[in-house]
Amino acid sequence: MFQRVKHPLTALAGALLLTVPWLLLWGTGSVHGTAPLPTVVVSGVAILGASFMLAWGAEIAEKDVPPAFAIAVLAVLAVAPEYAVDALYAWGAGSGGATQAACGQFTAAEIEQGVTSVAAACHDANLAVANMTGANRILIGLGWAGIALFSIYRAQSHADQSIEKREGFLANVVHLDRKIAVEIAFLLAATVFAFTVPLGGGIGIVDTAVLVGLYALYIGIAISGDVEEVEDQVGVPAYFHERPRSIRVPAAVTLFLFSGFLIYVAVHPFAHGLETLGQDLGLPSFFMIQWVAPLASESPELIVVAYLVNKARSTAGFNALISSKLNQWTLLIGTLAVVYSLGLGEVGTLPFDSKQAAEIWITAAQSFFAISVLINFSISGREAVTLLVLFASQVIAEFYIIRAFPAPRAEELSMLLLDGYAVVYVLIGLALFATRREELAAVAEDTQAAIRGAVGRRGDQSD
Repeated sequence: MFQRVKHPLTALAGALLLTVPWLLLWGTGSVHGTAPLPTVVVSGVAILGASFMLAWGAEIAEKDVPPAFAIAVLAVLAVAPEYAVDALYAWGAGSGGATQAACGQFTAAEIEQGVTSVAAACHDANLAVANMTGANRILIGLGWAGIALFSIYRAQSHADQSIEKREGFLANVVHLDRKIAVEIAFLLAATVFAFTVPLGGGIGIVDTAVLVGLYALYIGIAISGDVEEVEDQVGVPAYFHERPRSIRVPAAVTLFLFSGFLIYVAVHPFAHGLETLGQDLGLPSFFMIQWVAPLASESPELIVVAYLVNKARSTAGFNALISSKLNQWTLLIGTLAVVYSLGLGEVGTLPFDSKQAAEIWITAAQSFFAISVLINFSISGREAVTLLVLFASQVIAEFYIIRAFPAPRAEELSMLLLDGYAVVYVLIGLALFATRREELAAVAEDTQAAIRGAVGRRGDQSD
């Protein structure tokens, strides 16, 4: 029997079709007369399709751009869909005059209801943080955990050299590439710093300088290292890599422009439609923005990684997820204050309330625990299940609290829940780091060697 192989452009056509309903709705000016649920579904599906095309465009472009540009610029595109929602709310907070002093004059209920334009801007500031923390926690809780479990499952039916089979329930292990030591070290540094962000009552210029500075230093090390050949791509990028440059470059540019346009015109109706839909369902808008909005932008990356795993390329898949987490945990947070300040018209600090402070702490704690798992360049089925269960149980418990208790009491219980989970994450992480001291020291040594090598190469070039 002959196996039917789908043409790679079938996937591209499918992603394009996902955007058609929104283009018709937007192009005919029917958006304002459409109910919240159809608006959210149609615009969210369009963002999903655009995210696929943006990712494919970046991978296609890797064939024709300098390696330094590929690392420094194309990696930023990985967070573009998530950043679009965050930037929307950060800009709204700044342009609406949300400052720590102004927001302090309102109660939590007044901010949630947006009783004045400034209160609404304070609400936007909280939503910017909520979306950022949700995207980061989904990437680890569903992404890292789910892909690890899928890798172990797929290894039962095909050979994958990165999977080690061990005796016992969920004992199989996914081994990672030791070349990601620098990424893990910088991710740990950003995580430790993130614990201090809520202490200032907002995301300010110091946070931007540190987090964006960490990313810039990481990029400096990456572009100073040995240039490696671009990995063989699969699907749509692989198809265009085999085409002449005269076809490949216009294809990448078209995908960039089209996906960027779609995200730009769809993100506002999508985000505000989610807010309205949440109110109709009796859910706080931040819950919708935190958990539902990131799914549209994170899904393409998770699907692509799952495709790599299905092709016995678990290592490449995990490398992509870890790089994405580093991008989100540095650039996504660090540039929020920049967008906010542009909207405000002066350098300022993006304010947030005590609930969002707790959200940042639990996000940092989850990241801390996840890094302690990967510090030995492996993740077992049991560790993946622990990540998944802790993430899912917290979200489900918070959803129950929101539905079962009145708003003031629900927020109080929710913060207790977040703090409790943060403590659990940190304690487990500390225990793992204590038992993996040698692996932690090895990562530090590898990173120091990479920094010395980068400095040495720059010195040789200047001479």
